[in-house]
Amino acid sequence: MKRKVSIQPRLLLVEDDTALVLTLTDLLASKDFQVESVQDGQDALDRASQEDFDLIVLDVMLPRKDGFEICRTLRKRAIQTPIIMLTARGQVRDKVSGLNVGADDYLAKPFDPAELLARIEALLRRASAPASRRDSTFEFGDVTVDFRSTQVRRDGKPVEMSAREFELLTYFIRQHGSTVSREELLQQVWGYDQATMTRTVDAHVWMLRQKLEEDPQNPRHFLTVRGLGYKFVAEPS
Repeated sequence: MKRKVSIQPRLLLVEDDTALVLTLTDLLASKDFQVESVQDGQDALDRASQEDFDLIVLDVMLPRKDGFEICRTLRKRAIQTPIIMLTARGQVRDKVSGLNVGADDYLAKPFDPAELLARIEALLRRASAPASRRDSTFEFGDVTVDFRSTQVRRDGKPVEMSAREFELLTYFIRQHGSTVSREELLQQVWGYDQATMTRTVDAHVWMLRQKLEEDPQNPRHFLTVRGLGYKFVAEPS
């Protein structure tokens, strides 16, 4: 079930760079966000587990517990608060690691604070949007998608997915058999309209293949249409 975003969204900023905390707090407060910050990983996990936030901005490198461990633990506790991870690491594999443990988005340092603001607003819009009515389940291959419970099973076993991955999977299913561009996915699933962020789409499609394809290197369901984008097919020809 989607969470209702408050009139003044409450954000938890988890970052150990004091100067960056001050900069982001001032920016977000000027946009009517209620910002609370912590600089320690264990403190962040405790607060995010016990209190209700509309969104978490989570740095990877933190004292005591890193961002990956925090995100993984929150998802295991069934806490689905949207999470944007901040990382200074430039490798795609490191960014994908954040998505794999349940983050909804990532942003590499150094970044433009305005871009972070845009991503926060996009995630909050998605969180506050009413769930559309649709058939309760969809099956392809050995995968079953339950839209009402937002659960995915493969060969009868639960598959852990972030909220963003589930939304991307749902959009692919709705567009079954149609080629969709990266730009369309970015706009419809993320709420962004910036072509420079299409690597975010590629990373999430990569994760869907890892979790739902029998052979991720030779996908049968989540296909690349060279020069155009992606296509989802339930029954490969």
